[in-house]
Amino acid sequence: MTGDAARTTCLAAAAGPAAALPATGRPPTMTDVARLAGVSHQTVSRVLHDHPRVKDSTRLRVLAAIEQLGYRPNLAARALVTGRTQTLGVVTLDTTFFGPVATLYGVERAARARGYVVSVASLRSIDRASVDEAVHRLVAQSVAGIVLIAPLAWDAAALTALGVDVPIVVVEGDPDAPLPVVTVDQRTGARLATQHLLGLGHRTVFHVAGPGEWLEARARSSGWRSALEAAGAEAPPPLAGDWTARSGYEAGKALARMGEATAVFAGNDHMALGLLRALYEHGRRVPDEVSVVGFDDSAESAYLNPPLTTVRQDFDEVGQRSLDLLVHQVESGARDAVRIVIPPFLVVRASTARRP
Repeated sequence: MTGDAARTTCLAAAAGPAAALPATGRPPTMTDVARLAGVSHQTVSRVLHDHPRVKDSTRLRVLAAIEQLGYRPNLAARALVTGRTQTLGVVTLDTTFFGPVATLYGVERAARARGYVVSVASLRSIDRASVDEAVHRLVAQSVAGIVLIAPLAWDAAALTALGVDVPIVVVEGDPDAPLPVVTVDQRTGARLATQHLLGLGHRTVFHVAGPGEWLEARARSSGWRSALEAAGAEAPPPLAGDWTARSGYEAGKALARMGEATAVFAGNDHMALGLLRALYEHGRRVPDEVSVVGFDDSAESAYLNPPLTTVRQDFDEVGQRSLDLLVHQVESGARDAVRIVIPPFLVVRASTARRP
């Protein structure tokens, strides 16, 4: 007997006889679960809400009855009782950039695992008026809480002026924001990339930076510069990019003409992709003549030519930690301005080598 089959048999035995099943033609109710498990309606509710004051044997009977009946909680009825739905709101940029998209996906996956659904409000820009409108639109839908993916630099004080009575968790937001924040340590990631290149014997590291209004771009540039300063290396003027492969390609054309540019840290993997293409077109071999490091560890980075050394952000963990923090605030009523920082790590592949 397989493990799943054994578990089903065990649950069925714990739940009781099949005669307690509801009549066909209607979905099972919580009352049906209580009758089959031989417990009260309140006990079933406590099990569904993972209440600690339920005996293990009772919890097993209730879970067995739920599985045997195929019961699914009535979320609309629960909302009438609790005043909140099983829906969480997400406010994010309307963009195809890897970071925000991967963050949104991580939040959605974590929400599904916790039994929540997600309503997304996409914005053309992160500013006070658009965020205020999106948040109040979600509140009107009776969301239980809101995740705000806010990677752009804007007035953090605006968050306190939203005036809504639902918990909000900010992802990749301003560290001075007066709300709970979950963020990846971008400065440390940039330092890891720069230190890796310096450790390969390169005298300095050039940088293709992301757009200055993005908090992540600012932090990565700061980490790059601080690593050079700590090593006593000169910091060349950074080249401006906009996260796209095209901007990396334009920066790469300029860098390809600089013989002293033997190491480059690109602010994200897409710009690194454009950079690699420009270096190839100009006859600069990677990594034999120029070493390149990206940031994000996007899905295609391992399949570039050569495979890209990059800094990995764990977007699944970002989503999980954000959801855990938000659900904790929803269920406990806490409103603590917690700051969770997730460490990145360097993934070394074939685009970097010792200085020629």
